[in-house]
Amino acid sequence: MGYVAMDSLEILEDRLKKLEKKIEEAKLHLPAHSIKPPVMMTLLDLEDERDAVLKQINSIRKKKA
Repeated sequence: MGYVAMDSLEILEDRLKKLEKKIEEAKLHLPAHSIKPPVMMTLLDLEDERDAVLKQINSIRKKKA
């Protein structure tokens, strides 16, 4: 069972890195003024997904400790 958790942790950490890169790219494309709602919603969705992945990673790490 520990093997599955390790795979899951690695997959989640990889997903986290990809999400953080997407968030940074999205922030680079934000205009200084007049941010359109769809653009902001995309960024917020990415940040929400990142937070959920972080929560899963932390949960797995606590179980291992």
